[in-house]
Amino acid sequence: MTTEIVQGLPSTHGDHYQLNTTTLIRHSARTYPEQEIVYRTADGGWDRYTYADAYARIICSANALRSIGVGPADVVGILDWNSKRHFELYWAIPGLAAAMLQMNLRLAPEDLGYVTGHSDASVVLVDESLLPVAEALAPYAPGVKTWIVMTDKPLSEIATSLPGVVHWEDLLATADSEIDWPVIDETSTYSACYTTGRPKGIYYSHRGIYLHTLAQAAGLGMRSDDAVMLITPMFHGQSWGLPQAAVYSAAKVVLPGRYVAEDTSVLVDAMITEQVTVANGAPAIFQPMMDYIKTLDVAPDFSRTRLLSGATEPALSLMRDFYEITGADIIHAYGATETTPLVAINGPLKPSLRGRITDEQKWDLKRSQGMPVNGIDIRIVDAEGNDLPHDGTSQGEVLLRGPWIIERYHKLDDDADKFSGGYWRSGDVGRIDTNGYLKLTDRLKDVVKSGGEWISSIDMENALVGHPKIKEAAVVGVPHPKWQERPLALVVTVDGTEVDITEIHGVLDGTFAKWQFPDTVLFVDALPRTSVGKLDKKVLRSRHADLYTEKR
Repeated sequence: MTTEIVQGLPSTHGDHYQLNTTTLIRHSARTYPEQEIVYRTADGGWDRYTYADAYARIICSANALRSIGVGPADVVGILDWNSKRHFELYWAIPGLAAAMLQMNLRLAPEDLGYVTGHSDASVVLVDESLLPVAEALAPYAPGVKTWIVMTDKPLSEIATSLPGVVHWEDLLATADSEIDWPVIDETSTYSACYTTGRPKGIYYSHRGIYLHTLAQAAGLGMRSDDAVMLITPMFHGQSWGLPQAAVYSAAKVVLPGRYVAEDTSVLVDAMITEQVTVANGAPAIFQPMMDYIKTLDVAPDFSRTRLLSGATEPALSLMRDFYEITGADIIHAYGATETTPLVAINGPLKPSLRGRITDEQKWDLKRSQGMPVNGIDIRIVDAEGNDLPHDGTSQGEVLLRGPWIIERYHKLDDDADKFSGGYWRSGDVGRIDTNGYLKLTDRLKDVVKSGGEWISSIDMENALVGHPKIKEAAVVGVPHPKWQERPLALVVTVDGTEVDITEIHGVLDGTFAKWQFPDTVLFVDALPRTSVGKLDKKVLRSRHADLYTEKR
């Protein structure tokens, strides 16, 4: 496929006008100054202000950063929850042509120190509640010259071992309230995010973020009468691009601050109070939300609500529960840190399928990752790199390219194996059907290779949670002396009691061949997850690597 750029006639349009992200908030603050932003406070309460109020603080934030020397190409890190200040910094830092470093506060101090040093971050803003994280990080981040504490308390009341701490609100109080935003080359970095595992840097451009924003807003049908809650952490992958899409649409924004997966009642209660119509999150968050909803005397009316679901495939039972109990539509999507992240979205049913498929077929289709968004090219290739047909059965690695897809990793010279012919190699295994719907079947590293055949761990997991007594399931391939690998199922049950293996095989029968059934099922209290809510199968494979060799 050619990558040659062909020059046609020059246009008369404003091609010099750069796609800068700050123009998004500037426009909405001017046009919808009264629109609300609702945020959770440090004491667990709620408060609100307007787009106009936020934009005024964004200007002061940019000027405050300038006053301590932040300028173009500098890297500024943030350690914070989904908060009011974090939202403001989303616009202030990139607006100076500096790069916003998204710092995953769940990483180990050594890994977070690597991220800070590799990115050359010189300034870090940290919420008061996360000072212990910053203090643990500091010995591994000698390049950070300024630590800024974000708190409503006076600095005299803050006890910390961080060197040379600056008080953020004090800086804002003396900052200029007017600004002439610089015109930034749209290919400049807007923000930086690092993967988990061995951290690799992905640096997003203003142009990529801007175009991704348009695709995100269109894919979710977002408008100014929407209320958007940011559940996915803002410190990872721009909260999947929802903050920018909300602002582009001039929608009401709801920032839930700090919450824990074990108690998502604060999220549900806020959705009810603020009439949230768009939210994002992983099934690991949506499931406890549904568990809480089922305890309420009256189910909330979320009939206008679209729940953007990522990280792992949502169980069909979870999607049905949300729709049948609350009216909410869980919209399955696909993306990665390297893809900004939106690649495909399972929105409204394709018009050509209306009236042609049954309700059950519609529900089964909702398990797919949906249609590729406009601007993204997807290839499905075999092990030799040959394109596979879009017939719904041929499966291979998913390759991606587009205006917001990574072309290289930051300061990583040995990344050639991650790219092929201008496409990023996702490491995901999938297929595309004749209607254009993408369905991931596994990760290359997670697919179970048994007797020369592949078994989809994802499909088996989703089949298992169809059993009424099974709450969560993980399937991994573990070494086997005869078959190379055999699937091992690890199951969390609803009430903590074990389920007979014949019942488990029963829910798999018809979807899987009998030789594909797991020989062993282990019942566990919880499944390990990564910092972004994905099943940590690397941990599971390591724990049980000797399962079948020990049985010999």
